[in-house]
Amino acid sequence: MTEAAIRRTPGTPCWVSLMVHGLTATEEFYHALFGWEFTPGPQQLGPYVRGLLDGREIAGIGQLPPDRHLPIAWMTYLATDDADKTAETIRSCGGTVGVGPLDAAEAGRMAIAADPAGAVFGIWQAAAHTGTAVAGAHGTPVWNELITRETSAVGKFYEALFGYDVEATVSADFDFLTLRLEGRPVASLHGLGRALDRDRGAHWMTHFEVADADAAARLVTELGGQVIRRPREGATGRLATVADPEGAVFTIVQSDPVV
Repeated sequence: MTEAAIRRTPGTPCWVSLMVHGLTATEEFYHALFGWEFTPGPQQLGPYVRGLLDGREIAGIGQLPPDRHLPIAWMTYLATDDADKTAETIRSCGGTVGVGPLDAAEAGRMAIAADPAGAVFGIWQAAAHTGTAVAGAHGTPVWNELITRETSAVGKFYEALFGYDVEATVSADFDFLTLRLEGRPVASLHGLGRALDRDRGAHWMTHFEVADADAAARLVTELGGQVIRRPREGATGRLATVADPEGAVFTIVQSDPVV
């Protein structure tokens, strides 16, 4: 595969990962929910596996050291051509870099950062590992949305970072931005104001495609997870907000057919 064929436009969500305390139990949950199989990945930050569908990489799950009590949350990675340069830009624009940049074996170079509102995200400079290899099928990440208090200032941060074209939904009671690259929507920012959960704060939310949102929500509960917002109709399909047994929150969506 050529370099041009695998390059993702900088700023495009390209991977999602999760750090948990019980790696084996978490593998069992996502295997039952999404059908993922697992293979070992780079171990720089401890035990780590990649979830696969039909042998193709979907997402990563790592194990936290027993003494680390970090929030359990799915993390969105944004593609970059130069992790070190992007890390410098993050700092100069008011964000923070908590991990890296560092090499993940031959897979690529990464850093973990937070935007000025505190939402944690990753940046990924691809080498052997280019990111999620399947889109649209059951169990694949199909959208990433930043949930934050207000979008104006933090929208300028991401715009400065990756040069997104920012499209605002103009409404007195709805604070929403769509981030576009090369004319294509790639992510969104949703400002909740005072409704933002204080315990979680600003965060990126991963949306995973499912064949049946109602059935998947029931299965989450049967597997020891929790339904936070019951299945409902959204702008792009039927969706529900759920959490896995360790409390990692994500959205399941049964997308409307493209006509």
